[in-house]
Amino acid sequence: MIVTTQDGKVYVTVKQTGERFSCALGESLLAGMARLGRRGIPVGCLSGGCGVCKVAVCRGSVRKTGAMSRAHISEAEEAQGVVLACRVAPTDDVELEVVGKMQKPFFKGLSFR
Repeated sequence: MIVTTQDGKVYVTVKQTGERFSCALGESLLAGMARLGRRGIPVGCLSGGCGVCKVAVCRGSVRKTGAMSRAHISEAEEAQGVVLACRVAPTDDVELEVVGKMQKPFFKGLSFR
């Protein structure tokens, strides 16, 4: 089930910082954050292969938008809500926790597709 606000967006909160940003339907968690110039989720290869953007979904739900490397996300982890932010899109409001080191400065101007 997809739950959206009247503006057609869902909202994502980074648990460690309390920062909140919006994501358009079908937009990856990582792309939504980057589009708004937010910081927090580390950026790597952008294609699900490096594991740098690993997050745990604490509340809400997401759907896969592409393959995630099993070298970085096991089936058991995925079943528990651990995913790569570049390969999932929220289907309702989400609270997530960054797994690993938080990124301080965020890279503006990256192209996400």
